[in-house]
Amino acid sequence: MNKALRHRAVLEAVRQGPIANQEDLQRALRKRGFKVGQATLSRDIHELNLSKTAHGYTLPQGESAGLTLPPVQRLVREFVLDIRPAQNLLVVKTIIGSAQPVAAALDEQEWEEVVGTIAGDDAILIVCPDKEAAKKVAVRIEEMLD
Repeated sequence: MNKALRHRAVLEAVRQGPIANQEDLQRALRKRGFKVGQATLSRDIHELNLSKTAHGYTLPQGESAGLTLPPVQRLVREFVLDIRPAQNLLVVKTIIGSAQPVAAALDEQEWEEVVGTIAGDDAILIVCPDKEAAKKVAVRIEEMLD
């Protein structure tokens, strides 16, 4: 799995709540689809400059600690396998383990036609207000596949 995506997941986990130790961080990453060993986790913590406090891991002070995802076009091109419309919904099939980063990148686009997304392991559900909006979003994603 892409290191930048894993780093982003680490940062999201730390932002969302107290992460007391590496075991907690491993569990949080596993829920996000990343299975990492202790050595990799230690390197990630060091590379992200996370600090360990009495309350758990914290983000670096004074830095915008957000890592950006690769461009949405790249993620779609590399990981999306199929787009299936269903009324005002789209089901986007991805390679196993890549639905969440693709959904996050699509969410960052803030398309007005998208009400929200739900990502599993290998599929993303995109909710649109109507069939026409779903068609527009499907066309945008399909154009990224070329």
